[in-house]
Amino acid sequence: MTAVIIISLVTVLATAALALLEPMLHARHPSWRIYWIAPLVGALILIVGKWIPLGEAYAGLTADSAVNPIKILILFFSMTLMSVFLDEAGFFRYLAGRVLRHAGSSQKKLFIMLYLAVSVLTVFTSNDIVVLTFTPFICYFAKHAEIDPVPYLIAEFVAANTWSMALIIGNPTNIYLAAGNYIDFATYFGVMALPTLFGGAMSIFMLWALFGRKLERPMRPQNEESHLSDKPTVILGLVALGGCILFLVLSSYLDMPMWLIAAVACVLLYLSAIPELLIRRRGMAVVKHSFKRAPYDVIPFVLAMFVVVMALGRVGATDVLRSVVLGQGELWRSGILAFLSANLLNNIPMSVLFSTIVSMDGVASLPALYAAVIGSNVGAFFTPMGALAGIMWMALLKQHRVSLSFGRFVLYGAALSIPTLLASLGGLSLVMLFL
Repeated sequence: MTAVIIISLVTVLATAALALLEPMLHARHPSWRIYWIAPLVGALILIVGKWIPLGEAYAGLTADSAVNPIKILILFFSMTLMSVFLDEAGFFRYLAGRVLRHAGSSQKKLFIMLYLAVSVLTVFTSNDIVVLTFTPFICYFAKHAEIDPVPYLIAEFVAANTWSMALIIGNPTNIYLAAGNYIDFATYFGVMALPTLFGGAMSIFMLWALFGRKLERPMRPQNEESHLSDKPTVILGLVALGGCILFLVLSSYLDMPMWLIAAVACVLLYLSAIPELLIRRRGMAVVKHSFKRAPYDVIPFVLAMFVVVMALGRVGATDVLRSVVLGQGELWRSGILAFLSANLLNNIPMSVLFSTIVSMDGVASLPALYAAVIGSNVGAFFTPMGALAGIMWMALLKQHRVSLSFGRFVLYGAALSIPTLLASLGGLSLVMLFL
């Protein structure tokens, strides 16, 4: 047991170290991603050392169950590819341009409109895609409008990682924790709607308290383009995403797994796009660029962390952690520990671990599970280590020469994430009174 715990801790620390190095590598080589190497090496050491037999690891990775990481990855990648498709077709840039034009010379109006736009998009797409798409645009317009980009960047990041709690598809951590414990789309939303509203209200209140005075100076009105250059492709993407979400809502009634619905919708979208793009002689740029942007490094990362968690479970370490989390007050304990763990482990491996911890004899404790979902989302803006998007986001800021140090991020993060976490957990406590 001691050896497995030591290997797991070293793996986590090495992952954190590599993640912290990534912004420096991204500045010179934007496509270099190395954080997944440590978990992969850790998993291989556990298998070669026979702390977890290869056959047992394979059986766990391919088991016909909701916690199967391959099914969860299919759901995540399908939703991500549909969101990236819309981005490549110009949909997100179009919306950002509309926000700028309607804000006029008012920074306060722009701030609120940006927060709302990011929040709505995150609910129906993915927090990572929205963050990585809007960040370069914010840096661009702030430079040309001669205003401080930091309040808008922080608002964008907070909105994306707060409203991502609303639907199961908003964050891969939601998918892993909920789908891995047999929570369907509609049930998830029924529970998480109120906590998300509480968290969203608290986050915008705290953002306004922090940055309201900085937004009083008028800015130069922006005249960004706000038309869709590829309207048919955007419509195709919206129909596919909207149809997918509709069927996900009905998945429990249709007795269809969510991963299969998302996969079919994604495949149909890309099969439909190929002839549509060729007929209009626009080439295959949208399709090619979408596949190039897919976060393939998440695959070895998630699978390797799953093996590490399996090894911990095999030696009884997860049972010890379960005894700490579950019991009286488990909702608050689970939420706070998940919040802190996300910033020690990163929120994806934290979710892999908590998916096991919150379950006893195959039955999940709902208060602890949903609290862990809240912790995994809100924890993303406590420190840059809280989520992969945070690491990539900091790298983007360096590329655009935006000054935001690690320490300054944590100061803003503490002021924003802690009240948002408490408000969200308070909302969840109210929901649980009626379940």
